[in-house]
Amino acid sequence: MSEEKLSEEEKAEVAATEETSVSNEENTADDVVEETSSFDDFAAEIDAVNEDDEVVDKEEDAADSADEEVPEEVVVDNRRWYSLRVISGKERKIKERIELEIQRNNWKDYVTNVLVPTEKVYKIRSGKKVISERNILPGYILVQAVQGSFSGEMISAIANVPNVIHFLGRNNPIPMQQSEANRMLGKVDESSDAGEALIEPYIVGETIKIIDGAFSEFVGDIQEVNEEKKKMKVIVKIFGRGTEVELNFMQVEKQS
Repeated sequence: MSEEKLSEEEKAEVAATEETSVSNEENTADDVVEETSSFDDFAAEIDAVNEDDEVVDKEEDAADSADEEVPEEVVVDNRRWYSLRVISGKERKIKERIELEIQRNNWKDYVTNVLVPTEKVYKIRSGKKVISERNILPGYILVQAVQGSFSGEMISAIANVPNVIHFLGRNNPIPMQQSEANRMLGKVDESSDAGEALIEPYIVGETIKIIDGAFSEFVGDIQEVNEEKKKMKVIVKIFGRGTEVELNFMQVEKQS
């Protein structure tokens, strides 16, 4: 009986031991789960931090690359226009001599342009249009040169060309203001685009002679002038009565 009783106690003790072991295993499993969960969270946080670091690194690399980029070269145009006083009526010949002097001394990189500002004009002579050029600035030539490289030798050589008087500023030429140069060059361009201008414009009230068309040889008085269309309205007396006719500039001429 004592062995059976002891056996029962042992069995209870064993059972208790097994429950404790199971409980410990469950606690251990819970701890493992909690540790695993904590590690996953930590790993996720590390990954997030690493991703943030990668973004920062990429941004810093991009910024470094931008800093390392070679900036575009800024081209500065130092060319300026200078006003050269010359003998009026000799402008074209002087221009040719200056250009020859530039070519002879190989100064093309420093004296880049020589310009006589002109506009095209025409006259009507015997019913024909005679085209010519008229100086916009009589007695002046414009010289374009690189400011800072326009040396005393160049200035002296140009100033000593026959019929040249002097630069504006003499031995130390003063460049034209850019606005002034643009206005002058614009005027030259406009005169080229607009075509020829009448050198002796017709005036309202002026008497002209008709040299072409149905009213040829008639004399009339100008009533209206349209410069853009190169036309005019003229009052012509026919049988003692004034009649308005429209003519173009080529059909009339000024009375001598």
